[in-house]
Amino acid sequence: MTIRTRFAPSPTGYLHIGGARTALYAWLFAKQQQGTFILRIEDTDRERSTPESIQAILEAMDWLKLDYQEGPFYQTQCFDRYAEVIQQLIATGKAYRCYCSKERLDALRETQQANKEKPRYDGHCRHLTEQLTDQPFVIRFCNPKDGEVVFEDAIKGEIRFSNSELDDLIIARTDGVPTYNLTVVVDDWDMKISHVIRGDDHVNNTPRQINIFKALDANPPIYAHVPMILGEDGKRLSKRHGAVSVMQYREDGFLPHTLLNYLARLGWSHGDQEIFSRDELISLFKLSSINRSPAALNTQKLLWLNQHYLKNAPREEIMPELIWHMQRANIDVTNGPTLIDIINVQAERCKTLCEMVEKSRFFYEEVEAYDPTAAQKNLMSETLPVFRYLVEKFEALGNWEKEALHEIIKEAAAALDVGMGKIAQPLRVALTGNTVSPPIDETLALLGKEKTLERVKQALVFIDS
Repeated sequence: MTIRTRFAPSPTGYLHIGGARTALYAWLFAKQQQGTFILRIEDTDRERSTPESIQAILEAMDWLKLDYQEGPFYQTQCFDRYAEVIQQLIATGKAYRCYCSKERLDALRETQQANKEKPRYDGHCRHLTEQLTDQPFVIRFCNPKDGEVVFEDAIKGEIRFSNSELDDLIIARTDGVPTYNLTVVVDDWDMKISHVIRGDDHVNNTPRQINIFKALDANPPIYAHVPMILGEDGKRLSKRHGAVSVMQYREDGFLPHTLLNYLARLGWSHGDQEIFSRDELISLFKLSSINRSPAALNTQKLLWLNQHYLKNAPREEIMPELIWHMQRANIDVTNGPTLIDIINVQAERCKTLCEMVEKSRFFYEEVEAYDPTAAQKNLMSETLPVFRYLVEKFEALGNWEKEALHEIIKEAAAALDVGMGKIAQPLRVALTGNTVSPPIDETLALLGKEKTLERVKQALVFIDS
């Protein structure tokens, strides 16, 4: 079998993480099987589909590096093909015009609900032979009345539906626009999709689609329905749980591979392994290893994973993301240490790139004000001799490197008969505005001689004032 998978989002908003995980699983399966991964934009909902949403989906796929070999295809460019298939179904007696008014359908539904029956179309127009040219109509599919639809889901196992539970669904609306279940079948058929990997909210659509495939004398693909993602409270994921958009995770400071690794493990496992390279994900992934139960988000685990990659990923992978965040924060990175140096000194202290940016801002921007509590505790008259000693030693230092700076701090502590903390912490406040920074010798080395002297002298003025 030639493996061909697809990801088929509707461009009615951002790409959410449930969709991203589905795309990832389809991408991994295609990659592992040396198959083809296709991106298809299902944009037939003209009222809700927007160019902005399409762009958001494409940007998210690009950020996650989920490359597709074919596409993006757009359903709105295939209306002629859908119309052709609908006419084929009508010509073979597998579809028909339905003239039932909204009022009749509403009344039918109310009666069925009153009788505690499942609301469904009653086939009123199924056997009409006369075409009413002066009345609006939809096109309905002639669903088989007898038998079952049985399929082997690659994740959930055997699933059965009785045809008596399925009504004659609408495949073209009054305005001629085809509906989801029809367009999906035609696209999957034409694109020769071998495996449909999608969320399990589509399970109820599957028997309807299989029946349309059979009506077209076509073989349906293998289906694999992925359980949903839940919030940390165990309820269906929604905006109240925080970030649900892929690009929101980028804005919150997560690396793309962090999110890929996390999403892969959110419902799939390979033993107890937590950390996976991209190549490992491809080689180890199996549809049969996807858990049949929903998976719940765990923000602490995601943060732990992100910090792992900040500390261990190749710096060239982190750099583009850090540059992006620095630009968003309007920080001029030409006015300070290299970003590789920033990553090296801050990775142990930061769980996100947003945190890294904020904790590194002082390297590039002037200290406009001191944290009041930090200043009150550290920038006191007792600190004056410490800073005066340091200014003298810093001005005389020709080798502005971490080791030499560390020696000056030690010498100051010994000369002034104070603990190292009485030197390092006031100095840290003078340089950064607060009490948090990398080790003081590394901070001094990266900040540079000129900025260091300016800030220590500024602190002297502050204390004297």
